[in-house]
Amino acid sequence: MPSLSTAVLIGAFLLLGTRPLLASDLRAGVAKVDITDVNAGPVNDPLYAKALVLKNGGTTAVLITVDAVAIGEIGRIGNGFLGTVRGQLQKELGIAPEGVLVNASHCHGIVRADTAQLVVQAVKEAYAKLVPVLAGAGSGHEDRVSENRRLKLKDGTTVDMRRAYSMPRDEHVAGVGPIDPQIGLLRLDRLDGKPLAVLYNFACHPIMNPPGKGNSADYPAFASKVIEDSLGSGALAFFVQGCGGDINPVRYKEINRPPDAAPLGTMLGGSVVEALREIQPAADGVLKVGNQTLSLPRGADFEQRIARIEALQATLLRSLKPTNINFKTFVPLLIGQKLSPEFPSHYSQSYFHDRAQGRTDLERLDADNKAQVEAYLANIQIMEQLTRLSANLALLKKHLAQNQAAGSPTLDVEVAGLRVGDFKLVTFPGELTVEVGLNIKKAAGDSRAFVAGYTNGYIYYAATAEQRNNPGYAQEDCDVLVAPEWQQKFEEKALQVLKGL
Repeated sequence: MPSLSTAVLIGAFLLLGTRPLLASDLRAGVAKVDITDVNAGPVNDPLYAKALVLKNGGTTAVLITVDAVAIGEIGRIGNGFLGTVRGQLQKELGIAPEGVLVNASHCHGIVRADTAQLVVQAVKEAYAKLVPVLAGAGSGHEDRVSENRRLKLKDGTTVDMRRAYSMPRDEHVAGVGPIDPQIGLLRLDRLDGKPLAVLYNFACHPIMNPPGKGNSADYPAFASKVIEDSLGSGALAFFVQGCGGDINPVRYKEINRPPDAAPLGTMLGGSVVEALREIQPAADGVLKVGNQTLSLPRGADFEQRIARIEALQATLLRSLKPTNINFKTFVPLLIGQKLSPEFPSHYSQSYFHDRAQGRTDLERLDADNKAQVEAYLANIQIMEQLTRLSANLALLKKHLAQNQAAGSPTLDVEVAGLRVGDFKLVTFPGELTVEVGLNIKKAAGDSRAFVAGYTNGYIYYAATAEQRNNPGYAQEDCDVLVAPEWQQKFEEKALQVLKGL
């Protein structure tokens, strides 16, 4: 792991500086608990659930961040998790269910089976440690750790890059989608100026560490460690996943060195610390929290999309050509043709000798071999396309069955809002793609308004309407439950929630 930059160390010094004591009606408490399933294999770094409890008068808000893939549906955390946590907190602490927000980082670590009880334990501990705090909001910038995984092809389609299948040919790629380099920040200090908590909202899949490394919270773990080590005083850093549905860690497909989340997390953590220097918390006791139910249309085009993929698969299978070569003979032929396009089969002397005798045997052989290599390359490309189509076809069939079993043309989701001082957050229970977050923040016109996916449930991917209608079949387009019209409904609701805050 690279060492902390000078800027980070300076930032830590400034953050720990004292300031005159101020009065504040806002109180906060923090706690964390290890939720790693140590019986699931090796552990690269621990998984945590962290609890931030905020209270002002009769209003109580709880933000819980969990190093897990999702809140329900997939992974170890079941669909009853949120109800269990909210029910126990209401019963034991009198906290209203709508005041509880749970965000999953979307790392792919394996959590303990009793995570719900551990989360309740952490919230109770945080609640017992409430102290007056000052609040400040701001933002940072980090554009070195993420990249858009959707590739725009010259034929007008879009594919995505995943470790599960290969990339398209470079000459077929026309461009890539955007990223969101903004880091949304909430800083909470005790009245003596010592940091208590930092909430940082950032959009990127935490999938850099491969499964071979064992359980890992991925880059957010390393970012949070940098932040917490810099802040000192027992402060906790809360990573809140943003609209990272189509955002990968940078160089995610690199094969020339082992994938490692530590450098990316260290850079992100350093950028957070640097940005925190510009935030001066104040005695702003504003605290608002709540949620609304939004009814979204379920996708009604799955059968048509499935039929199109199956027809495309049949066409591609028919286009496969028989060849005289296999992989063993293809590789040396291809290398020879690339090394010496004019004389691939032998030294130039042999070609000139044959020509002097009026023979063209080598040239005819080269022409035949070139045709065989081109046919084999075409077959490889078809195979790669079939692999992508097969993966996405399975997802469409899965979600068609889910929507049919639901017996309703709509899907109800929870959209939550949280305001602490000038910091405002609107949430959604799915994998929002980056353009959705960018749209909402631009329309809100508020530099202290941020967006989080993966919160209070999980409804798989929520791609833009354009992405949702992509004829190229990327995972974000197929691993969905909702219709393309969902985007406008949510963006309007998100702006309404932010305005209400």
